[in-house]
Amino acid sequence: MIGNLLRTALFHCLLAATAGIGATANAQTLALVGGKVYASPDAAPLDDAVVVTANGVITSIGSRSDVQIPSDARIIDCAGMTVVAGFWNSHVHFTQAVWKNAGSAPAAPLQEHMREMLTRWGFTTVWDIGSDPSDTLPLRRRINSGEVPGPDIHAAGSVFPKGGHPAYLPPEMQLPEAATPDEAAQMARGYLRAGLDGVKLFTGSFKGSGKPVVNMDPAIAKAAVDVAHAVGKPVFAHPQNMAGVDAVIAAGVDIMAHTVPGEPVYSPEQLARFKQQGIALVPTLSLFAKLPVAPDIAARLVTTTVNQVKAFSDNGGPVLFGTDVGFTTIYDTTLEYELMHRVMSARQILASLTTNPAQYFKAAKKGRVEKGFDADVVVLDGDPTADVTNLAKVAYTIRAGKVIYQKP
Repeated sequence: MIGNLLRTALFHCLLAATAGIGATANAQTLALVGGKVYASPDAAPLDDAVVVTANGVITSIGSRSDVQIPSDARIIDCAGMTVVAGFWNSHVHFTQAVWKNAGSAPAAPLQEHMREMLTRWGFTTVWDIGSDPSDTLPLRRRINSGEVPGPDIHAAGSVFPKGGHPAYLPPEMQLPEAATPDEAAQMARGYLRAGLDGVKLFTGSFKGSGKPVVNMDPAIAKAAVDVAHAVGKPVFAHPQNMAGVDAVIAAGVDIMAHTVPGEPVYSPEQLARFKQQGIALVPTLSLFAKLPVAPDIAARLVTTTVNQVKAFSDNGGPVLFGTDVGFTTIYDTTLEYELMHRVMSARQILASLTTNPAQYFKAAKKGRVEKGFDADVVVLDGDPTADVTNLAKVAYTIRAGKVIYQKP
């Protein structure tokens, strides 16, 4: 979202084209031995299990007595621990100062902040939905080459409504605003030509306390959606209010990147359309819990958003885990799990981290601990079905068969 976003995206097209090369660089044979394994959120756990990975893929899974451990494997003792699939965070931003000039910056501070922000919390795949591509695309290239340990990054380019510069962004920041459907379509085409993976629309933009929200005309939003969908790319939206939610529905947006704090529960008509159109939701509940407002106001905002998640989840809609981290500095995921757990089971939350995003974004070999799947795995210090906050107690994060985080 930083200065001349579209032009910098186009400039870095070549970097995006090479983004996937070397994703399994330095992967080794691993044997995760003795842990409790949940192959998927709805599966019964396999106790005292062994998971073997090689060349970035899960090659064996079973009981200790049934799986032969290769002689060259690095053995990780998982006794007393729980093994699950790698986590997705479907709402992040690489906008902080540390990511500036990520293509040429020293690797050490990038690795350190990546660990603090993402890898120590189990994230092996993320959706960056609003950053400067001239930083994000080179960062992705360095991660995939093995130079900087980090998650698989998918990136979306932002489109704002005319006059919709949010109050929480610096006024001098140049943002891509679309006043017409043609302008929105051109912006979407530019992002996708540059190698970005999707589009994010501000169907509602917060202008400040007491000021009216600037909403995007559904026709403008639909123009961008049509461009993205024509090449099979997803579209996120920041709705801000119920008018923004209605624009999401009318335009055919795929994912709501937030709940809408302070607004009522989704109406029966909205819920029916969500289900009919397959719209997904990223709650970002902890973001609203930590806003710089009075505690009673924060509590009210959380109550409204939690109730929206309950209605959406009970309606059968796909919930995708996400925190808006990078915009917020609440890196610890514990609070998000606690708030989601008010209305969702631990297994449902685990699904929001694993199988839901893998299915929604058509990542056929991610989201499960199964033979032949990508070796994206998280080792937890406890069983999340016993205590949901164990999802934040990460001992190892493994992406494509490579340890990208190990608890000190």
